[in-house]
Amino acid sequence: MANLKDIQRQIKSVSNTQKTTRAMKLVSTAKLRRAEELAKRSRLYAAKMNQVIAEIAGRIKCNKIGGIDNRCFTKIENPKMVDIVFVTADKGLCGGFNIQTIKAVKKLIAGYKEQNVKVRLRGIGKKGIEFFKYNEVELFDTAVNLSSKPDKSKSDDFIITSIEDYKDGKIDALHLVYNGYKNIITQELHVNKVLPVDTEQFECVEQEHSILEIEAQDEEHMLDSLVNKYVEYNMYYALIDSVAAEHSARMQAMDTATNNAKEMVKTLKVQYNKARQAAITTELIEIISGVESMK
Repeated sequence: MANLKDIQRQIKSVSNTQKTTRAMKLVSTAKLRRAEELAKRSRLYAAKMNQVIAEIAGRIKCNKIGGIDNRCFTKIENPKMVDIVFVTADKGLCGGFNIQTIKAVKKLIAGYKEQNVKVRLRGIGKKGIEFFKYNEVELFDTAVNLSSKPDKSKSDDFIITSIEDYKDGKIDALHLVYNGYKNIITQELHVNKVLPVDTEQFECVEQEHSILEIEAQDEEHMLDSLVNKYVEYNMYYALIDSVAAEHSARMQAMDTATNNAKEMVKTLKVQYNKARQAAITTELIEIISGVESMK
């Protein structure tokens, strides 16, 4: 039978762990509310940005012979080098949140390697960076403390290298991989090809009421300048969406851990009571046996 002091020590240890996980759950719940609200507002801005680009690109596609003459909107048939930017958390204890993103990145890299396409891997988030460094995967560029605290200017500085290299022809595609927020209990993995922009989504239609007041001759210049903002905001939105999903995943993980600790305490208490009863029974038998031997 297990020692009573050992069981008491285990009960105390698990109870302390339960208090910690419960506190972490409450912290993540509070952070999630703020991150969720920011993600919702950012989603509206991103949708409007896409609408503006879609309208300008749609106009050029309709009115100009040959369509859109811009590398950012031209499909590259035989890419030679691509950038993959991933976003993971700086901290753990959030279930499978980070590993889902890592698996998606590994799959994307493997697919390009089969096509003999070189990959420049750019990482945001300590957990993903540590994983690839441990597995001796070369990282072109890294950033920590950005996924946990999204900052627009730092996000722009990070992604601008890929944008400029794409325009200069140094890379032929830009992918953005992150785990985003769907609802309070679900995260949604995103593997987005940000560059080149998919022109198939732009319909060739004449719009009676435009959201833009812009001269036809300025459309291409406007489109080129909007590409930077489009990619930059996709990067920033990925960070915002990812941090909301991270808090959601950690809240669930800590809730599960708290419930498991609670069940373990119950099990240990049953073991303690059984051991205590066995000890009492043993003592009674020894007393009775002693009394009987004295008769």
